[in-house]
Amino acid sequence: MPILPTISTFFIVISAVFVAIGWRFIVKGEAVKHKKAMITAAVSAIIFFIIYMSRTIFIGNTSFGGPEDLEIYYTIFLIFHITLATTGALFGIVTLILAFKRNIRVHRKIGPITSVIWFFTAITGVAVYLLLYILYDGGETTSLIKAILGT
Repeated sequence: MPILPTISTFFIVISAVFVAIGWRFIVKGEAVKHKKAMITAAVSAIIFFIIYMSRTIFIGNTSFGGPEDLEIYYTIFLIFHITLATTGALFGIVTLILAFKRNIRVHRKIGPITSVIWFFTAITGVAVYLLLYILYDGGETTSLIKAILGT
């Protein structure tokens, strides 16, 4: 089990857990606790991103090493995850900016959407991790494009 993917996956799960905690706090009307939980979630996501990008730049990405007949499904799933993660990150940045600028009216509208996207991002991220490193032996470690395309 490679250490960097394990650590980065841990941080994305922690991020999602703190989003859930923060959501619970705001539902209960505890805005200060909500803010702290959401900042913790954002910091955890940033730590994930730093580890992920460092690994991508310096080591590369690992292609799917499972059965060949599942590779197309994995690739489609990976593209779905990457799309969710990118969308979730953009929504997260916007949602945080709205909160810090005290535009709470708009923040309240997109916050729940951002949270749901982030939960699915975390879930699919864990699934990618399991498929690459736990259920199957990882394939070749190579550039991002090659890993996505499976070449």
